[in-house]
Amino acid sequence: MIIRRAGEEGKVHALALLDRAAEWLVERGRTGQWGTEKQSTSPRRLAQAQPWADSGGFYLAWNDDVPVGALVVGQAPAHIPPAGEPELYVNLLVTDRRHAGEGVGAAMLDYARDLARAQGVRLLRLDCYAGDDRALVAYYEKQGFSATETFSFEIRDTVWPGQVMQLRL
Repeated sequence: MIIRRAGEEGKVHALALLDRAAEWLVERGRTGQWGTEKQSTSPRRLAQAQPWADSGGFYLAWNDDVPVGALVVGQAPAHIPPAGEPELYVNLLVTDRRHAGEGVGAAMLDYARDLARAQGVRLLRLDCYAGDDRALVAYYEKQGFSATETFSFEIRDTVWPGQVMQLRL
């Protein structure tokens, strides 16, 4: 697997990865995170995609010529409490469920750690869906992150529960 910077061309791959992840969630009755709609047609996702491409912090993981993961790092979004110190924030991490168990997500988080260290930053944060059985929170805990603040916001006429996670480097 190779991780490399993406730009404009990466948007379509990231949106396809999000679509496959959403389909996987729907198949398991886990619609609280992203609903039932395709992510590639969601106005919210489409609005996010261009800033990803322009950010300089957009990366794709490739297995041969197949994109298997997407990572976006940069500043924390406005709805997240400030860290109070320099940080690198994981704004997106999505992997291809067809490659589950191959360590794609862990490799991309390792890459984010390396990016943070290279910038002299000692704090890596992200936020994730904290609903249902908090399985995503548990995943990030297994990757070495600790839960900090919780938050919520209204999306699709429901309250979306979120969890901020941090990792000290």
